[in-house]
Parts: sequence; structure tokens; C-alpha cells
Amino acid sequence: QVQLVESGGGLVQAGGSLRLSCAASGRTFSNYAMGWFRQAPGKEREFVGTITWNGGSTYYADSVKGRFTISRDNAKNAVYLQMNDLKPEDTAVYYCAARRAPFGTYHYTGVRDYDYWGQGTQVTVSS
Repeated sequence: QVQLVESGGGLVQAGGSLRLSCAASGRTFSNYAMGWFRQAPGKEREFVGTITWNGGSTYYADSVKGRFTISRDNAKNAVYLQMNDLKPEDTAVYYCAARRAPFGTYHYTGVRDYDYWGQGTQVTVSS
């Protein structure tokens, strides 16, 4: 079992930045690929980005590519989502997710690809 807790959400003006954190506990964090997803009101949960077990590779949705950056610190059991140049359409609840994938290089982009989820953190971008 892996427990995930997101933090760092809030209200920001368009063009601003936020950094989300996801703290993990329960299992060996470095055995897990991590993903970030988001869900806006009335919409399905959508993929934002993912990072492999060792941070060696990342992959992003086209909508955030060049603006968002995922990183991880396995010593701190944490994954981060740096969000720059935020837009009103980035407004959503952001979730981190984990999937056991030690030494893997595949980029998991589907909601069903992940086994563990955090409770989410709200990000609101005003115009």
C-alpha cells in the first residue's frame, strides 16, 4: 500500500507559477512510476505528466508541455509538479498517482494505469 498526499495548490493569476508536492509513504518509493493528473468540474480526469522510477525520463500532455515540469526526490519520497505560465484552463483539482514499475522506462498515461492516488489539491487560475 502506498499513501500519497498532495500539497501546494492555491489561487494564482494567469501567467503565474505554482509548485505542487506529493509526499509518499508506505512502500519503497523508488519502485514506483509517478504521474500527475487533473480534473476540472464536469470533466474527466486527464493526464498531465509522468516520471519514471529514477527520474530519468518524463512525458507530458501536449497542453502543458513546455510549461510544466515533473521532478522527484527519492531520498525524500516526494514528487513535484512545477507549473509555470499558468492559464485559466489549468484550473482543476490536481492528483498524484503511483504505479509499481521498478527499473521501467515506459510512460504511463492512463488513469487505469495507476494503482494509488492522493486526495488532490485545488489549483485555481484567475484571468
